[in-house]
Amino acid sequence: MPPFTSSPRRRVVITGVAPITCCGTGKETFWKNIVAGQGGISHISGFDTSGLRAHCGGEIRDWDASRFFAPHRLKRLDRYAQLSVASALLAVEDARLPFSQDNPQSRVGVSFGTALGGIANAENEHQNFLHQGWRGVHPTLALQVFGGSAHANIAIECGFRGVGTTNSNSCASGVISVGEAMRYIRDGMADVMIAGGAEAPLSPLTFGAFDFIKTMSRWEGDPVRACRPFDLDRDGFVMGEGAASLVVEEYEHAIRRGAHIYAEVLGYALNNEAWHMTTPLPGGESVVACMRDALADAGVEPDQIDYINAHASGTQMNDANESACIKTVFGTHSPAVSGTKAFTAHPLGATGAIESVICALALDEGYIPPTLFHTTPDPACDIDVVPNVGRSTPVRYAMNNAFGFGGINAVIVLGKVTG
Repeated sequence: MPPFTSSPRRRVVITGVAPITCCGTGKETFWKNIVAGQGGISHISGFDTSGLRAHCGGEIRDWDASRFFAPHRLKRLDRYAQLSVASALLAVEDARLPFSQDNPQSRVGVSFGTALGGIANAENEHQNFLHQGWRGVHPTLALQVFGGSAHANIAIECGFRGVGTTNSNSCASGVISVGEAMRYIRDGMADVMIAGGAEAPLSPLTFGAFDFIKTMSRWEGDPVRACRPFDLDRDGFVMGEGAASLVVEEYEHAIRRGAHIYAEVLGYALNNEAWHMTTPLPGGESVVACMRDALADAGVEPDQIDYINAHASGTQMNDANESACIKTVFGTHSPAVSGTKAFTAHPLGATGAIESVICALALDEGYIPPTLFHTTPDPACDIDVVPNVGRSTPVRYAMNNAFGFGGINAVIVLGKVTG
C-alpha cells in the first residue's frame, strides 16, 4: 500500500537549492562541476590515514565559515552545524524567501537529516579532554554534539518557528528529510519547509570505524577515481563531508510570490528490510516495494520515469542489488540511472539531500549527470548507467533512491512543473 497522505493534497514544489560539497559550494559552482564531469574526491589531508586501508575522502577544501557567521556565533557552532546553517542560508537566498529573527514565521519549518550529527567534533573534544582535562573541553560541547542542532540552529538563525525535526536514519536521512517536509506541507502543517541534510564525519576514529567494517574503498590510484559506482572493479564507498538544503514550498504559496520552481515533489515512500545492518535483503523485496510505493504515491507510472539518481554507493552488493531491483520495477522500460557519489563522495546522511538537489536541477536544466569512471561494465549492473558522459535531454520525472544501514530504504519522486 502507498504511504498515508492527507486528502485533498496540497501540491509541493522546490524553490531553492544549495549544496555544499567537495564538488563545489553553492548551486552555480556545484552544477558547473557536475556538467564538466569534475569529481571532488581527494586524499584525506585532515588527519593521518597511514594505519588504515582507506585513504580517500570528500573533503571541502575551500570552506570559509566566516563568510556566513559572525565570530561570536561561530564559537558556538561545530563544523556539522556550520554546514547545516550555511546550506540553509544559501537555499533561502536562492529561493528569495524573506526571513528575519525579529519577525519569526510560524508557518515555515525545518526538516533535516544526519547519520552522525556532531560525533566527529565530540571525538576531537575527547582528545582535548585526555590531554588537558576539563579546561580543554569547549564549554558548549553539550549543545554541539546532538543531531538536532542542525534544525535548531537553522530555526534560530532565520526565525522559523514551524515544524522542527532532524531525523537520524543513516544514509537515507537526506531523502527522508525531503519526503517528510513534503508530508508536513501536504497535511497543512506548514507552508514552507527547509529540507536537507548535513554531515561532518571526517575524523580519525569515525573514519576508521567505517574502514574496520570493510565498507570503504581501498583504492590506491588517482584519488579522484576512488568511487566507481556500477563498475565491475568497484571496491566500496568513499566517505565525505557536506550538506544540502532545499526550500520546499506549497505550490500556490510559491506562485503568489513569483518564485522560480525547480521541480515538484510528487511522491515519497519509506520502509525497512528487517534483515541485517549492512547486507541487503536477498531478492530486494523491500527496495522494490519502496520504489513502487513512491511511484504510487506520486501517481506516476514506471514508464514515465526518465531519470533515477541511484543510491549506488560503490559497494559490490549494494550496486548489484539496486540494479536488480530497478529492473524488477521498470521491466522493459530503461530509465537513465546515474550514481553521482563519484562527484561528491558519500557524506552519509547528507547525501540524499545532495542527490535531491541533483534531481531537481536535472529536471530544471534538462541534463542527466553521468556515472563517472565507469570503465568495466558489470553484468550484474546491466542497466543504463549513463557511463562517463552526461546527456542533455528533457527530464519529466525523476526518482531518488537512498538506502541506509539497518535496511532503511527511502525513495522520492520529483516531476517537472508544467502548470
